[in-house]
Amino acid sequence: MIRNFIATIVLFISLNSSAQNTQESITFNIIHKNKVIGSLEATKTIKDTTTYYKSSTNINTRIIKNIHVNHKYNVVFNQGLLSSADVNIIINDKQNAKTITTRKNKNYQIIKNGKHETPIKTSINYATVQLYFEEPTHVSQCYSEQNGDFNSIIAIGNHTYKKVNAKNNENLYYYNKGELTKAIIDGGLITFEFIRKSNP
Repeated sequence: MIRNFIATIVLFISLNSSAQNTQESITFNIIHKNKVIGSLEATKTIKDTTTYYKSSTNINTRIIKNIHVNHKYNVVFNQGLLSSADVNIIINDKQNAKTITTRKNKNYQIIKNGKHETPIKTSINYATVQLYFEEPTHVSQCYSEQNGDFNSIIAIGNHTYKKVNAKNNENLYYYNKGELTKAIIDGGLITFEFIRKSNP
């Protein structure tokens, strides 16, 4: 009887643990002029009250010369608020940009390329990486982990949203049943598309 009781407790703990720990992975093809030039892989992992987002973007293309770009995002939310973000961008095997955001008490400390930026004194509850996983309904701005500032989010109808950054570059995000299926990204020198590999 004691063994049955222990087995029941172990099963309950196991089920409870698995219910609180989930992971979602998605992959996008990156397309420019109807040609696949790279891929984006992202994961969202929930462990109790903490959510971990990771994304890795690899692009190989040619603009005058061959270019290889790698973006890595590591972003952590705790109880719905941004806890930390680490963005590392490598171009042709050389570091192009690195931005670290860390929540300290009620402020966010930002270090861009080794230099301390003006702290942000407002709560951050939505960041760019979340656009891959969560349709931004009722969201008017998102935190740019790469630039350490805020972008505007504008709903333009039919589950489509426009993100506008400080340089007025506009990206479009298209959702179906709450899942991102396509994005059109203004990369400055070129415009490219993210196409989800397994659309709902």
